[in-house]
Amino acid sequence: MSSVRAIGRALRPWLDRLYEVCGAIAALFLILLLVVIVAQMTARWTGQQFPGSTDYAGYCMAAASFLALAHALNRGAHIRVALLLTKLGRWRRTGELWCFGIGAALGCYFAFYAIKAVRVSYKLNDISQGQDATPLWIPQLAMAFGTTLLAIALVDKFLQIAFGGSWRLGEPVLRDGSADG
Repeated sequence: MSSVRAIGRALRPWLDRLYEVCGAIAALFLILLLVVIVAQMTARWTGQQFPGSTDYAGYCMAAASFLALAHALNRGAHIRVALLLTKLGRWRRTGELWCFGIGAALGCYFAFYAIKAVRVSYKLNDISQGQDATPLWIPQLAMAFGTTLLAIALVDKFLQIAFGGSWRLGEPVLRDGSADG
């Protein structure tokens, strides 16, 4: 058990850094979304066309959303069942294990099929139906990466709780109250 904790402590800074980097990339996609919308507005005002701008805006929004999932989970920003968990009293840890276990299973399921969708789109040379004619596997990569990272984050939190930690307001804490990591 101490070797598992040692592995967890060695991986902790890398995982946290990965979650933060993905959060920053998601923020960049939001800025890119703003740039696309402003470019589209400018094009309309000047009588020009910006073909595919709505598609590009959608791709940016999807990338920002999916890449931010693990970052938001790590910071405790997702809607959770905290009210129910606080009412569980001494059964709180069991409730947390159940919630993160179900979440991890669903996250892995979603990640598997998101990766499969990218592979199928690539094999079929699936192209968007908008004016941009973008190969769909390119914007789907962000979804696949984001859901895979979310699955890793959910498994990570499940293992933290399973090996004696707790999950309070986005901060992993050991039973004695000291920070884990």
